[in-house]
Amino acid sequence: MRRRVVSVTTIVLVWLMLVQPTAAMASPCWQPPVGGTVAVPFSAPACWYCAGHRGIEYAVASSTAVRAVAAGTVTYSGTISGVMYVVVRHGNGWKVTYGKLVSSDLRRGDRVVARSRIGQATGRMYFGLRIGGEYRDPTPYFGRPAGRPRLVPVNGSRHRSASLSVWRCRHLG
Repeated sequence: MRRRVVSVTTIVLVWLMLVQPTAAMASPCWQPPVGGTVAVPFSAPACWYCAGHRGIEYAVASSTAVRAVAAGTVTYSGTISGVMYVVVRHGNGWKVTYGKLVSSDLRRGDRVVARSRIGQATGRMYFGLRIGGEYRDPTPYFGRPAGRPRLVPVNGSRHRSASLSVWRCRHLG
């Protein structure tokens, strides 16, 4: 009888892990870390040491605030060859790199929450994503605001306030 209970419990646990995704397993829907245009898109290198652009680079105004895309823990904050970077490890193990920063008050071990301030960008801002040590294109994980359209009166009468927009992501394959 005990063996049967253990077997059924094991089957249920495996089913829950495979069929019911947890928050850590679900695909994220992030807001971009800065408001700006992508100046340099992701370009996967042919090999781990080959040339490529292992993230995306935004063109932004100097001193633009850089925001965290999700909650996590800072694993690195410092400069490499005179360029400031902050790396945040999320609960699902993914690592996100925020680079080309002018400044950041974060230190290793600090916890960040989604949309909290990471630092300030130079005229460019680098954003990279590593999953299991492999660089990935982060753009499929960014959503876009999607609100309900509204009509604005043209006769000068008072208009209703805009409804809050929701954040929608495209389907991740």
